[in-house]
Amino acid sequence: MKILVTGGAGFIGSHIADELISLGHEVVVIDNLETGNLNNLNPEAKFYLTDIRAKELEKIFAIEKFDVIYHQAAQMDVRRSVRDPLFDADVNVKGTLNLLQNAVRFGIKRFIFASTGGAIYGEQEVFPCDETHPTKPVSPYGITKLSVEKYLFFYAGEYDLTYTIFRYANVYGPRQNPHGEAGVVAIFAQKLLNREQPVINGDGLQTRDYVFVKDVVKANIAGLTAPANEIFNIGTGVETDVNTIFNLINQAAGSGAEEKHGSAKPGEQKRSVISYEKAKKVLGWEPSLTIKQGIEETVLYFKSNSK
Repeated sequence: MKILVTGGAGFIGSHIADELISLGHEVVVIDNLETGNLNNLNPEAKFYLTDIRAKELEKIFAIEKFDVIYHQAAQMDVRRSVRDPLFDADVNVKGTLNLLQNAVRFGIKRFIFASTGGAIYGEQEVFPCDETHPTKPVSPYGITKLSVEKYLFFYAGEYDLTYTIFRYANVYGPRQNPHGEAGVVAIFAQKLLNREQPVINGDGLQTRDYVFVKDVVKANIAGLTAPANEIFNIGTGVETDVNTIFNLINQAAGSGAEEKHGSAKPGEQKRSVISYEKAKKVLGWEPSLTIKQGIEETVLYFKSNSK
């Protein structure tokens, strides 16, 4: 099949593109390189340097005649979404609608969407929560992801567009950007390897569900043949607090840094963890790496790619 991967020079998208190519698919990547990196781009992928909001998308769709879209491109920084909700909506909603309009116009067979299992549920009532949990996002980022899910429901009903939605937990691993505000594993790993002092926000007891990027890729491949128009949580069902993350990275990096705490970030969720039972039952998917194994592999990547 010919497959479009938006954000295919980014963290998760580049790993998906690699796996699709290894399976024999023809892959085209669209990326504006705002957070993506050409070093992540698979040399066998055809690359368009453009934005998902661009008018030229129609021309690209007409030329390439895609079968499937993996939509990974996004404004994914929760704090930036709070500071600038207009920009967040412009990229995540308007950009996705641009893709969806072209998907309908050019007969795309399946639209696989990267949503969020961390931000879409808001302050959870059940731990871990499944896909039926109320969606009460407390950030513009979570709101825009939920909006796109609703648009996909509309496009399926109105235009028979087939979709698969994956609500990711906190994805980490090789190629994650260590220079932004998102991605605590990458940020801490880079700092500790550079003998810099990471700062833990607040008491460090806030928990997240950390899922390794290679496991996320396996879920996405299963999405090609998943039952139509379903939503799946992709996580581990395990809560890990930030203090534990720091100590595991500290140990893997052999840096011996002290645990230093700063002020808490206002509005930050205290706990987030999602159930993957539906993905296990329907897709036969489950996470394969523990947080300790995943962090060791991630630290090794940053160590071997340090400049």
